[in-house]
Amino acid sequence: LCLQVPELEKATVRIRQPERVREIIRSLREQGVAKLQVISDFDMTLSRFGCNGRRCPTSHNILDTSRVISEDGKKKLKDLLHYYYPIEIDPNRTLEEKCPLMVEWWTKAHELLVQQKIHKSDIAQIVRESEAMLRYGHGDFFDQLHKNDIPLFIFSAGIGDILEEIIRQANVFYSNVNVVSNYMDFDDDGVLTHFKGPLIHIYNKNNTVLQGTGYFQQLSTRTSIILLGDSMGDLTMADGVPSVENILKIGFLNDKVEERRGKYLDSYDIVLESDETLDVVNGILRYILTE
Repeated sequence: LCLQVPELEKATVRIRQPERVREIIRSLREQGVAKLQVISDFDMTLSRFGCNGRRCPTSHNILDTSRVISEDGKKKLKDLLHYYYPIEIDPNRTLEEKCPLMVEWWTKAHELLVQQKIHKSDIAQIVRESEAMLRYGHGDFFDQLHKNDIPLFIFSAGIGDILEEIIRQANVFYSNVNVVSNYMDFDDDGVLTHFKGPLIHIYNKNNTVLQGTGYFQQLSTRTSIILLGDSMGDLTMADGVPSVENILKIGFLNDKVEERRGKYLDSYDIVLESDETLDVVNGILRYILTE
């Protein structure tokens, strides 16, 4: 397969079952473009984890650290992060334990943001001033999908308004891109009043929050899936797809690589360790899409 997808030779690539992966990729190609859809997380999956040794911001971080948040607000948001993030990544806690705590975290954070009276008109500038970066190769990724009419579903526990703006400013917000995320609601004066429901956090990215959207039902013929994520919570993003024939799960392992490698290799078909590019994904897409 490396002959057809040379990117799989990269040093960042780990695959526990190469035979199985080869089969899936072959099937994806055989099923053809008309059956393919891509489902992806956004923060630290399509966006970069780090650059020159520094962390890149998530869509929440971009807002939390921007000039529209008071110093007191920033401090409180940071305190929440320090308290809840270790819970989010704690390997010794069950999902049942984590879920209510994640709801608590997101709810408190959103309430703090609402108190800041954020203006809709500030969002584009906030993103422009931030250090948000999409992964290397994002242009190629979005372009290939758009040119071939392949739906890209971005499922994010981040802030929809911010991540849409990042994609817009990168000039890749095409008509085939669909986003489900936490969106802000503004009053007639353009001031943030609340976040629209349902709340999406890292561990409920599944069918429960998609009820009534009918998104996957409309794509019922698209039974081949490439799923991109960077956490265990992302593995359920395709749960709403009515009938999956082939699914290739590609996981970005950005952090605590040694410690989390085993778990990622158990869960994802292809694991990309500390890889800030979309090279492997683009290589696989190219192989699937060439006649």
